[in-house]
Amino acid sequence: MPTHPLLPDSGRPKLIGIARLAAEGESIREGHDIEYFTLPTRSLLNRVVSNRNLPFTWAINPYRGCEFACKYCYARYTHEFMEMSDEDFEHKIFVKQHAANLLRQELKKVKPGEEIAIGTATDPYQPAERRYEITRTILEEFARHRGFEIGIVTKSNLVVRDAELLREIARHNRVFVNITITTVNTELARILEPRAPRPDLRLEAVRQLNLAGVAAGVICAPVLPGITDNPLDLEALVEAAAHAGAKYLFANALFLKPCSASIFLPFLEKQFPHLVATYRERYQQRAFLPPAFAKRLSQLMARLRDKHGITNAYERYARRAHPLPARDDDQMQLFNPPKSA
Repeated sequence: MPTHPLLPDSGRPKLIGIARLAAEGESIREGHDIEYFTLPTRSLLNRVVSNRNLPFTWAINPYRGCEFACKYCYARYTHEFMEMSDEDFEHKIFVKQHAANLLRQELKKVKPGEEIAIGTATDPYQPAERRYEITRTILEEFARHRGFEIGIVTKSNLVVRDAELLREIARHNRVFVNITITTVNTELARILEPRAPRPDLRLEAVRQLNLAGVAAGVICAPVLPGITDNPLDLEALVEAAAHAGAKYLFANALFLKPCSASIFLPFLEKQFPHLVATYRERYQQRAFLPPAFAKRLSQLMARLRDKHGITNAYERYARRAHPLPARDDDQMQLFNPPKSA
């Protein structure tokens, strides 16, 4: 059995909290440069504490870490709590134990009108789910309850496996499935999101879920300046989402936390070297782009939705997922980033 990366030795300080729990996890499987560990968990339902304008109050993440290895991922910081590196986020996946039992005990904390989001810091339908089915056990527990508002965020068409279960949950709860698609260009998607399912498979998942009576829409996030923000490319995505029957579609620009930048900027240097200087300049002092960028993006997406008949039937999901910075002192031009010197 491989040695756990956090097992203490004489040269390491004593681990506490989630780092100690991770160190106690048992290695249960290896493959494709990915290692899986059990994670003893005291709580599954976590209250969201954020100064961002998020549309949900509670979050559930069945796993810690994500195999899809998206270059822009904002959630890599979650492995820092376990004394791990940003790179470990996509190679060391922790499987939460006793999820359904914990959820059953904790749902009493949720008040009417408070939404529960599944998959805010990990993809609940990443490849690990095929084997461990933690997400499915969580959904089976929700099927025993009523009156909840549940949103799922995923890049995986594996969610279609649970279409019947989701429809059962929707009989007595509000359920939305948000499929994240950043581009319909398969080659570009493979560069940005190396191990995530192809965009066409995700769009087919949107179609199948809606045909099964499960409300599904598209999140176009993050929009990457100079990479995925061309109006023609965004229109191709909106048109494809409309053909798939998406109930809503919204977009948000990239925000770049330090844990994301540590992976994303070296990636840019390799794949898009002409954009490195621009990104460094615009994200040097902030994680978010200025309001002018977000406003132009929002206006464009509204026009494209109108053109292709997406009405955003579930307006709750048309809200931006991230707040805008207070100042508009950088007139960044959307869709036409200046060339680096």
